[in-house]
Amino acid sequence: MHMSAASTVPDQVHRRRWSILAVSCLAVFVTLLDGTIVNIALPSLSRDLGASTRQLQWIVDSYLLVFTGLLLAAGGLGDRFGRKRSLVFGLVAFGITSVIAGSAGSAGALILSRALMGIGAAFIFPATLAILANVFADPKERAAAIGVWAATSGVAVAAGPIVGGWLLESYWWGSVFYINVPIVLLAVAATIVLVPESRDATAPRLDVGGVLLSIAAITALVFTIIEAPEWGWASGTTFAGFVVAAAALTAFVVWELRIPNPMLPVRIFTNLRFSAASIAVTSAFFALFGFIFLVTQYFQLVRGYGPLEAGVRTIPVAMSIAIAAVLAPKAVERVGTKRVVTLGLTLMGLGFFWISAVSEATPYLEIAGQMVFLGVGLGLTTAPATESIMGSLSADKAGIGSAVNDTTRELGGTLGGPSSAASSARSTWVRSMTAMSSPNCRLRSENSRRSQWARPESSPRVWVTAHRPI
Repeated sequence: MHMSAASTVPDQVHRRRWSILAVSCLAVFVTLLDGTIVNIALPSLSRDLGASTRQLQWIVDSYLLVFTGLLLAAGGLGDRFGRKRSLVFGLVAFGITSVIAGSAGSAGALILSRALMGIGAAFIFPATLAILANVFADPKERAAAIGVWAATSGVAVAAGPIVGGWLLESYWWGSVFYINVPIVLLAVAATIVLVPESRDATAPRLDVGGVLLSIAAITALVFTIIEAPEWGWASGTTFAGFVVAAAALTAFVVWELRIPNPMLPVRIFTNLRFSAASIAVTSAFFALFGFIFLVTQYFQLVRGYGPLEAGVRTIPVAMSIAIAAVLAPKAVERVGTKRVVTLGLTLMGLGFFWISAVSEATPYLEIAGQMVFLGVGLGLTTAPATESIMGSLSADKAGIGSAVNDTTRELGGTLGGPSSAASSARSTWVRSMTAMSSPNCRLRSENSRRSQWARPESSPRVWVTAHRPI
C-alpha cells in the first residue's frame, strides 16, 4: 500500500498511475482545445450562419461564462459525490453538446449549445487535477504529474489555432466541434476502466448556500469583464456589475466563514503559498490568452496567412510551454518554487516587452523567439504554482483546490483578450491590423473550403472585438 496525505492508495491503482495521468490529460486537452479552436472558426461562422459581431462574441463567451461560473461549485460537488463520477458526467455532457453545437443551424442555437458545453467542461476540469492529487502519493511524482498536466493545459490553448486551421482548410465549421466526440468517447472508456473513485470521506451535507453564492459571484464577475469593452470600462453599468460581483463574493466569504463545514475553506487564502500561487496562475494565463488573442489576428490580418498557416506558426509557444512545464518540477527541487516562479514571470514580462515592438515588417524568426520567451515563462510559472495550490489543501479537498486553480486561470484568461486589445490600441499590432482590415483588404482562400471573411466596411475592428480566447 502507498500512503497519500489523506488515504491509502491501493497497489493496483499505484501501478496504473501514469495511465490515469494520460486519461486526465486527454480530458483536459479536449476541454481547453475547444476553447481556442472556436476562435479561428469565427470568420466561417460569420459567413455561413450570418452571425453578427455581437453573436460572434457570445459564441465564444457563452462557453466561458458558464464554464468559469460553475468551476467552484463543480469542484465542491466532485469532492462530495466522487471525482470519477464528476469526470464521466462532464465528458458525456461535453460530447453530447459538442454534437449539438456542430449541428446548429443558427447563431442563436450555437450560442446556447456553447453555454451547455460549458457545463460539461466545468465538471471535467477540476476532477482531473483532483484525481491526480489522490492517485500520486509521492510528492515528487505528484509534482511531475502536475507538470505534465500543466504542460497539457498550456499546449491545448496554443494548439487550438493549429487544429482548427487544419479542420477549416479540410472541412466545414462544424468539424471544430465534432472533433471532440471521438476524443470524449476514448476518455470516457479509459476513465471507466482505469480511474479509481475518490471523494471527501468526511463530507457533511451539501453546502447549497456556498454552491449558489459561488456561481452568482463568479458569473457576475465574468459577465462584467466580458461586457465591459461594450459598455465601456469606466461606465456606470460596468461599475455596477463589479459592485454586484463584489457583493456576491463578500456574501460567499461571509457564508463560508460562518458555517461549520464550508465548501471552500476560505481561510486558506491567508496562506501565502496558496494565495501567491493563485495570483501567479492568473497572471500567467492573462499573458498567454492575451498573446493568443493578438498573434492569431496578426498572422491572418497583417501577414495574410490562412487559418492553418497562422495556427502552425504558433507551434513555438506550444512546444516551449510543454518542455518548460515538464522540466519545472526538477528545477523546483534544486532552487525552490519561489525562484522558479519568479523566473517564469520575469521571462513572460520580458517576452511581452519584446512583443510590443512587433510590426508588419518583423521577421517570423524574431516572433518565434518571442513565443519561446513567453512559453518557457508560462511553463515555469504554472506547474510549480499549481502544485503549491494543490499542496496547500488536504487530498479530501482536492476538488475544490483544483477548482480554485482553474477559476483563477480562467479569470486571467478572460481579462487577457480584452485587456490586450485595449492596451495595444495604439501599438503597431493594432495599427497594422486596422490598416489591413480596410474594405480593399480581404482574407481569400485558395479553395472553396478555406475560411474567408468579407468584413463589414462599417466595422473595421470587428475581429479585434470578437476574437476572444477561452
